[in-house]
Amino acid sequence: MTTTGAHPRFAEALHELGLDELTPRIRRFPDATRTAAEAADAIGCELAQICKSLIFAADGEPVLVLMDGASRVDVDRVREELAAKKVTRAAADVVRETTGYAIGGVPPFGHRTRTRVLADRGLLAHDVVWAAAGNPHAVFPMAPGDLVQHAAATLVDVREHTS
Repeated sequence: MTTTGAHPRFAEALHELGLDELTPRIRRFPDATRTAAEAADAIGCELAQICKSLIFAADGEPVLVLMDGASRVDVDRVREELAAKKVTRAAADVVRETTGYAIGGVPPFGHRTRTRVLADRGLLAHDVVWAAAGNPHAVFPMAPGDLVQHAAATLVDVREHTS
């Protein structure tokens, strides 16, 4: 593990946001951490401390949903939150076109285009969460409230609830 390795676009976004102090805290792993479970294992944290950045299409428009790694997104709740007729997972090419990053490495901010962002309240249950730094090999830590703020996210409850 090294402390460098963020995607150049994400490193630039950190600089533009005045978050240069995060750069030395970025952790790079030799093996990809494409899933929340892989990231949690590599970091040594709880699965719920991973912040997944998931792109959906709401009536054809991309929307980013930030969700803790232990939970699943309830698409019906996203649809209701956005007052959309249809919400589906975005295809890989749409994710890359919208964000500038590949699935498995999408960070919560620093995207190619500005999209609407929803953050599940469950993220706030932790002091620190870990999110992708623009590629599947790199992650960074941040207080969830700060992450929500920098992502310009709306706090919502879109977690799938199991009975």
